[in-house]
Amino acid sequence: MNLNEFSTITPEFRRLAKLCEARDLIDPELYSKYQVKRGLRDLDGKGVLTGLTEISTINSSRIINGVPTPIDGELFYRGINIFDLVEGFTSEGRFGYEETVYLLLFGELPTNDELENFKSLLGSYRRLPKDFVRDVVLKAANKDIMNAMARSILTLASYDQNTNDLSIPNVLRQSIELIANFPSIAVYSYLAHRHYDLGRGLYIHKPKPELSTAENILRLLRINKSYTDTEAKVLDLALVLHAEHGGGNNSTFTTHVVTSSGTDTYSSVAASLCSLKGPKHGGANIKVKLMFDDLKDKVHNWEDEGAIRDYLSALLDKQAFDKSGLIYGMGHAVYSISDPRAVVFEKFVDKLSEEKGKQDEYNLYKRVAKLSKEVIAEKRKIYKGVSPNIDFYSGFVYSTLGLPDELFTPLFAIARIAGWSAHRIEELINVNKIIRPAYMSIAENKEYVPLNQR
Repeated sequence: MNLNEFSTITPEFRRLAKLCEARDLIDPELYSKYQVKRGLRDLDGKGVLTGLTEISTINSSRIINGVPTPIDGELFYRGINIFDLVEGFTSEGRFGYEETVYLLLFGELPTNDELENFKSLLGSYRRLPKDFVRDVVLKAANKDIMNAMARSILTLASYDQNTNDLSIPNVLRQSIELIANFPSIAVYSYLAHRHYDLGRGLYIHKPKPELSTAENILRLLRINKSYTDTEAKVLDLALVLHAEHGGGNNSTFTTHVVTSSGTDTYSSVAASLCSLKGPKHGGANIKVKLMFDDLKDKVHNWEDEGAIRDYLSALLDKQAFDKSGLIYGMGHAVYSISDPRAVVFEKFVDKLSEEKGKQDEYNLYKRVAKLSKEVIAEKRKIYKGVSPNIDFYSGFVYSTLGLPDELFTPLFAIARIAGWSAHRIEELINVNKIIRPAYMSIAENKEYVPLNQR
């Protein structure tokens, strides 16, 4: 049996699947009866408290006169407001991701000397093991870049003589190496797919230690290694805004859960990467882009708000795009009035769209954001407000930068490895207890029936 035969869904698998569906379906009312917080969230969307962290803070409401009141979303990295952090490095014309990584890992903003030393440290680790690209990345090209990255990360463990050493100095060393090498792993994985699966030319550029993470991504990806300052600065901002978002998001919670088992750094990071891949999490940015591609195919006049509204209604009615009933990029598990990351991002997206001559498309995004709020309010019973999240604009930015669709979610991973690393270290320092929540069994006991009597 060849691989294609093995991967085919035969009638037998469909029959067996029906058995699973019939046996495993649980009455939804039982979740309410036993007060099960599905998704570890209350009915009003508030997350169940499962841990403590000092790494980042997310606020979407305040208690005013004893009543929880929605506010414009707030995000703090180690107590520093994201608006102030971004204003700090952008006002000085600097790249900010490396400073953000330092802040998340060590809890304080670096001095100039500390920042320069840290950037040099990251630069010195921007190299994969000898022949790793040839022997691992290029040997098994995969159109799913996130899966290719997970394979590479797990393989890196075999190159580390101290893989299972959970001392903080060693975990920190492993984390910094992974942070430094994530751009190369992601881009080389894409280039392997581009060559072996899509039949295009192959080129491999080496990262330059003195360049920022954002600059190296563009340098590695583009055949001529060129990029504008605006392109690199906007990509750098995207990395900063995606670097961390509390301990409760799915991939970071995965970091805590897997770390609590005592496993190694490579296994922990690979698990978090696989979590991020999902379209309900990091994979949402490509969904936004594909949704807009479908919208532009159906609505040719981008200023026709009536036609746009009809399309959005069809999305919610499961009649358009992927028929999921979702308007991707709208709404967030925590934020209601606004996602501060989207607010920051939008200001710079405007500048990028002007440089690239894509103001009309950017205006379409703004119209969809405005109309989506109205359509969702009309068609859905919602417990809180709805606003664009960071994924709403990131796909547009990546497309405007000419980045391939396959790299949208990997770019999220390149950024979020910083937050995962900080949370892994925090878990190792503070908890030392395996995370094991409870599941109530509602199965009835049955007598075993001998095979010849069934």
